[in-house]
Amino acid sequence: MPQLQILNSKEKKEILKLIENQWAAKLKLNCALLKNNKNRVFIINKDISKIELEKLRINSIGMYFCDLEHGIRLSIEGSQIIGPKAAKNIVEIDEGQVKQWFRGEDLEINENFDGFVIIKNKDDFLGTGKYKNSRILNYVSKSRRITSMV
Repeated sequence: MPQLQILNSKEKKEILKLIENQWAAKLKLNCALLKNNKNRVFIINKDISKIELEKLRINSIGMYFCDLEHGIRLSIEGSQIIGPKAAKNIVEIDEGQVKQWFRGEDLEINENFDGFVIIKNKDDFLGTGKYKNSRILNYVSKSRRITSMV
């Protein structure tokens, strides 16, 4: 059964440090972070501490923020929070690549990046992908992909 754990300030600082190392984004999150047994982190109002979570049968609450399974991989919403403050590992893509991205396709990139990158088009942050061998691996879930874009 999935169990949610409210992260303490030390664990929260570790996540903020991972974000700073990967994207050079310094953040102050005035919220609570919860982690499930699949290493997915959710962001929620601090008032969650008033609820006895161990008495509830829930597997997620709040907004899915990131995955800590292999480093830190931001959700689409997580990239929208971190993106405006990020100073490195940001990939600007054009309209054609946006269509590819939302269809779930990997992107060919002729630049060099390190690990997970934030995908951006103009002022929009579209999620994160993993840079590997001149490609950005797409992590847009099947339920969020668009099958036909004009």
